[in-house]
Amino acid sequence: MLRKKTALSIMTLTTVTAALLSGCGTSNNADDANTGKANNSTANAGSNTTQTDTAAKPVEFNFYFTGSENVKNLWDTIIPMFEKEHADVKVNEVYIPSGTGAQPTYDRILAAKKAGKGSGDIDLYEDGLNNVTQGQKDDLWETLDPAKIANLASIDGKTLTDVSNLAIPYRSSAVVLAYNSEKVATPPKTLDELFAWIKQNPEKFAYNDPSTGGAGSSFVTTTLYSTLPEDAIHNTDPSIEKQWDTGFNTLKGLGKYVYGKGIYPKKNQGTLDLLISGEVDMIPAWSDMALEQIGNGQLPATTKLTQITPGFTGGPTYLMVPKLSEKKDAVNEFLNFVLSPEAQSVVVTKMHGFPGIQMSNMPKDIQDSFKGVAEGFRTFNIGDLGSDINKRWQSDVAAQ
Repeated sequence: MLRKKTALSIMTLTTVTAALLSGCGTSNNADDANTGKANNSTANAGSNTTQTDTAAKPVEFNFYFTGSENVKNLWDTIIPMFEKEHADVKVNEVYIPSGTGAQPTYDRILAAKKAGKGSGDIDLYEDGLNNVTQGQKDDLWETLDPAKIANLASIDGKTLTDVSNLAIPYRSSAVVLAYNSEKVATPPKTLDELFAWIKQNPEKFAYNDPSTGGAGSSFVTTTLYSTLPEDAIHNTDPSIEKQWDTGFNTLKGLGKYVYGKGIYPKKNQGTLDLLISGEVDMIPAWSDMALEQIGNGQLPATTKLTQITPGFTGGPTYLMVPKLSEKKDAVNEFLNFVLSPEAQSVVVTKMHGFPGIQMSNMPKDIQDSFKGVAEGFRTFNIGDLGSDINKRWQSDVAAQ
């Protein structure tokens, strides 16, 4: 029933356009299956008993991920499913709530490499495109091998090629406008229309601090690049930063019209809470979070979603394997499961996200639920310029 309900929820999202879909030590290595075995064939019977017990102990690896609560709920569902079918592997979840600083995880992997301490006891890492590309520069990620992860064949080959086979795009989402349809009869269709609406409806629009969540970051980034050539959204050269002036002036000018005349909530959920309470009538939000909260009643039934043209940012979330991890065989076993139709169905039903594998590999009811919803999402690949955007936003916009 949950899958059918989710399918219906996604199908009713008729205003979401084609921009939606193609949408943070010391080694503690567990014993592997061979650890504890006697080194000679004359071991006594007592040793044989120890060997059997130790051989049955699963290989443990550490999985670091960040995001809102729905991301944790996703892995809290998928990991037990995997462990039930794969008794030889145990996944240790290390959850870092959104907005509390995921960058130190990346920094820890890099510092461990530089210090000759492996992967910093991090065996699998989930994050966005920026850290995929930065990790490519720092030579942190293992190249993923279809011979070791058979279900990589289920992913659109282009999405893997885009990241040089260094990361798995296991799910996708997009930022959209979420609004109260009782108060907003005709939502904006373009970014300029949205700016006009914000000024005509003072303090009824909010976006979160871009350093604390992707929805606010998408609004800021989309604004900065709205007057630049389309190919600028794939430019990682810092020289482009001088072209951000117009966008930052726009954001600064909007300050007195947004919620609280310049209050920017923390995290993606912060603005959703304002929409729930009725303090604002429109926000940028992740499609998966909004759909989930409409479905479970957190957001009122009057909440509708729409996409502007050209769309807000969206795209995959990636899984990366640190090259220096000593648990890659166990991690590959887990990744193969994550890319199975069984696990990918959880991405749709539990998280209201778009599957990372090609739709033809999904159950028919899920395939049907996506018909006509979207054909592609707008992905910004600006490398590590996002951190510069956040710093300048703090000084130019938040501090005014």
